[in-house]
Amino acid sequence: MGYKVGIGVSNKHLHVSAEHLAALFGEGYELTPFKDLVQPGQYAAEEKVDLIGPKASIKGLRIIGPTRPQTQVELSMTDARGIGLAPPVVESGHLDGTPGAKLVGPAGEVDLEQGVMVALRHIHLNPAQAEEAGVEDHELVDVATYGSRPLIFQDVVIRSGSAHEREFHIDTDESNAGGLGNGDEIEIIKKK
Repeated sequence: MGYKVGIGVSNKHLHVSAEHLAALFGEGYELTPFKDLVQPGQYAAEEKVDLIGPKASIKGLRIIGPTRPQTQVELSMTDARGIGLAPPVVESGHLDGTPGAKLVGPAGEVDLEQGVMVALRHIHLNPAQAEEAGVEDHELVDVATYGSRPLIFQDVVIRSGSAHEREFHIDTDESNAGGLGNGDEIEIIKKK
């Protein structure tokens, strides 16, 4: 058997820059933690905004804290198509070529030129966990799932560093396709 990792299903959300947080909520505003996430130092915030696309909008899109250098919106393909966008599947932080949209908060609006994406599925591991699994940062692996709808996810990127903790991130489309939920386990399959 290969190395096992628990699943974290990532619902639609956004990461916001300090500049955009101020524009949306007011100068000097700070995020209010609602729930700690598995990844060290990250949390779901109380704050939510509306995302306006070409066809429709998503009300109450939750912010994940803390602030980041640039704002990015992470949607499933179904969510994106529903509001009239066709964003690429990219790794977090790789925003070149992604479409923009409008964010509406209680104190103002932000017109994003880019930043709406579908996150590339990935596995977070700290360095000790990566060594135990026999993988390296940015290595591509396959992942086997089990249960009522078993499948293989190909080309899953490893993200390893001190700010990471063992968790396989997929979006709601991927979890639904595999009949998967938070805490279910997958197995890493090394590519040959």
